[in-house]
Amino acid sequence: MSLKQELLKRIESREARIGVVGLGYVGLPLAAAFAEVGFHVIGLDVNPQKVAILQSGRSYVPDVPTEQLRSMVENGRFVATSAYDDLRDVDAISICVPTPLRKTKDPDMSYIIQAVNEIARICHRGMLIVLESTTYPGTTMEIIVPRLEQENFHVEEDIFVAFSPERIDPGNRQYTVRNTPKIVGGVGSNSTEIAQKLYQTAIETIIPVSSPTTAEMAKLLENTFRAVNIGLVNEMALMCDKLGIDVYEVIQAAASKPFGFMPFYPGPGLGGHCIPIDPHYLSWKLKTLNYTARFIELASEINTSMPLYVVGKITDALNDDGKAVKGSRIVVLGAAYKRDVDDVRESPALDIISLLHGKGADVVYNDPYVPKLRIDGGLNFESADYNEALLQSADCVVIVTAHSTYDWQHILDNSHLVVDTRHATQNMQGKARIVYL
Repeated sequence: MSLKQELLKRIESREARIGVVGLGYVGLPLAAAFAEVGFHVIGLDVNPQKVAILQSGRSYVPDVPTEQLRSMVENGRFVATSAYDDLRDVDAISICVPTPLRKTKDPDMSYIIQAVNEIARICHRGMLIVLESTTYPGTTMEIIVPRLEQENFHVEEDIFVAFSPERIDPGNRQYTVRNTPKIVGGVGSNSTEIAQKLYQTAIETIIPVSSPTTAEMAKLLENTFRAVNIGLVNEMALMCDKLGIDVYEVIQAAASKPFGFMPFYPGPGLGGHCIPIDPHYLSWKLKTLNYTARFIELASEINTSMPLYVVGKITDALNDDGKAVKGSRIVVLGAAYKRDVDDVRESPALDIISLLHGKGADVVYNDPYVPKLRIDGGLNFESADYNEALLQSADCVVIVTAHSTYDWQHILDNSHLVVDTRHATQNMQGKARIVYL
C-alpha cells in the first residue's frame, strides 16, 4: 500500500492524528472542528500561557465555547503543547500562524519560516503539511516546499503539501468553520486529494483548485475585493459630506436594485487581521514584478485616512457647541475592530483615541470585550464603567464599535453630543444631537 493510500485510510477511519500550529482565532476553531469529528488533535502554540489556559479546559476564543473545549480535553481528543517534538507522530499538520505586516508594508514571514523549520525537523514520510496562514502568492512553492525538500523528502511521493486559506470570521454565528466552503490547492494531485479528504471530514464543502498559488491568490482576491469596495464607499461618504447629502440614504436607494449592486457601508476605518493587511501581500508581491497594484494602494490610502476624518467630525461637532477638542471629555464606545469580539488588531479606535489624546482631549473608552488597551506610543487605558454618569460627563460620545450589548436609546437619552461612525442610531431620537459619518 502506498503512503498516499495509507494516509487516506487513516483519515477515513479517524485514526490519523492531526497537528494544528497556532492556536488563535483560526487555529483553535479548526482544531475543535477536527476533534469534534473524532480525530485526536495536538494543538501547538509558542505562547506557554495560552497552552496552560487550554490545558485547563478554558477557551480564550469566543468561537470555541469553554464547554466545548473542556469536553475535548477531558475525552482526550485535544491536547495543547509548546513543543514541536510532540508533533513527531502526527499524520497531518495545519499551519495557522500570524502573518503581520512590517511598518514598511512588506510581509513578516518570520512566523511561517519558524514553523516550517520546526516541522521540517520532525517531519516524516507520509505526512501532510497544509499552510492556512494568509500570505503572498507563491509562498507555498517558494518557502514551504524547498525547505521540506532540504530534508530529502520528495513532495507528492514521500510527503504531501497544500495551501488552504483560512476563512474565519470571528463572532460570525451563521458561517462557522463547518459550513464555510474551504479552498484547497495541493502541490500536485496527490496532495490536493489528501488535503481535500482530510478537510471534508470536518467541513461541508471543499473547493479544490489547480495549485497552491491559485489558492493563495483566491484568498487575497476575497479580502482585496472587500478592502477596495470599503475604500470606495468611504470615499463616497466623503463626497456625500461635501455635497450635504446622507450617504446611507444613497446606499439604501442604490441597494434597491436587484442586480449588479452589492451594498458596502462606510466606517471609521478598517480593522482586524485580514482586510487591512492581506491586500498588501499582493501589492508587495507585484512590486517585485515591477507592477503597481493601484486599486489596492488607493483603497489603503482612503481607508487609513478615515480615523483622521472621524477626528475632524468630532472637532467640528464640538466647535458647533463652542468647545475646543483640547480639554473636552470624549467618551469612545467600542475599541474592538468589529462588533461583539475582543480583537483590537488594526482597530480604527486605536488611531482615533491616539489622535484625540494628541490634541489634548480627555479621552476615556468603554468596551465590554476589551478591559485594557495599550496603544503604540506608551498610551495605556482601562475600560471605564458604562453608566449614565459616564455618558453625562462627556462633551462628546463617539460610537466606534457597534456592540450589540449597547443600548442606543439609553446612550441618546443620556448624552449631549454623539458622533456615530457606524450609523447605529439611525432613525432614533433622544436628548443628544447626533452627527453621522
